Amino acid sequence: MNLQIFKKVFLKLHKCLSKNNIFVSYYLRIKSYHQMTDLSDKERERGIYRVTLVGSVVNIVLVAFKFVAGIVGNSAAMIADAAHSLSDLITDVVIIVFVRISNKPKDKNHDYGHGKFETFATLLIGLILLVVGVGIAWNGTMEINSVIRGEILRKPGMIAFYGAIITIVFKEILYRYTIIQARKLKSNALIANAWHHRSDGLTSIATTIGIGGAIFLGAKWRILDPLAAMFVSIFIIVMAFKLMKPCVDELMERSLPDEMENEMISIVESFEGVSDMHNLRTRKIGNNCAIEFHIRMDGETSLSKTHDTVTEIEHRLKEHYGQGTHVIIHMEPL
Repeated sequence: MNLQIFKKVFLKLHKCLSKNNIFVSYYLRIKSYHQMTDLSDKERERGIYRVTLVGSVVNIVLVAFKFVAGIVGNSAAMIADAAHSLSDLITDVVIIVFVRISNKPKDKNHDYGHGKFETFATLLIGLILLVVGVGIAWNGTMEINSVIRGEILRKPGMIAFYGAIITIVFKEILYRYTIIQARKLKSNALIANAWHHRSDGLTSIATTIGIGGAIFLGAKWRILDPLAAMFVSIFIIVMAFKLMKPCVDELMERSLPDEMENEMISIVESFEGVSDMHNLRTRKIGNNCAIEFHIRMDGETSLSKTHDTVTEIEHRLKEHYGQGTHVIIHMEPL
């Protein structure tokens, strides 16, 4: 009988998280009218703050609720889940601090602006995810080890089970909202934070399975909690490395992909009188990129015409890769 109740609860949960759900559908419809347009730095900064503030408010409520549910419901898994949500709140603070710095205009000491501060923020979020993932894996290993030694894990209360379900629903909504806004605002840090929301939701799925198994299936199934947590921790760790790798590449001044560089060569050499684009150097600077190269033109061409051509090339590249693109062109005579 208890197993049937357990199945019904999860069927309702699956239905709640499906695309037909009224809340998720609402956020999916946002895509229909949010266009990928170039925003000013101020608009982009305000947008990132707004999305981060929404996430922060939700996280504060969830952290408080889950700590209470874990303590009252006698669930170590729920308390651990609350700690994971607390890491989400920390990343929100990181974004608020670093996005303001990254949007500062260039100054005497930062000729290329401050875009890499946002990259650094994304790297910090990845590191936090890594620490959380390793921590969950460690706790799960300790609990599994205790079961192997013959110990019986404590039975959680229903408030912890309901708390886990509520967390899954709200975290999935928050993930979809954040990822849509991140793409609109072209913010890598927000994308990282969106995936942190989802990782929190996935952790809550593991918590729900473990708590539900402990409540409805009996004491011998309480090991489901640490086993599911171990599975989710692997996902979190992999996601952390995926977020950190491009950040490390950028901070190490790695060149842009070959596809982008070949595209740049095609754009530049499409101009009449321009040939032999060489010494191409590219790199990422936050959400913008820097492009430096040499070209050759007829040595008899007037300085005025050469200047107009080079200026048009610069405008074309900025139209294609964004107005914040740094373009440096060195012209050589044939």
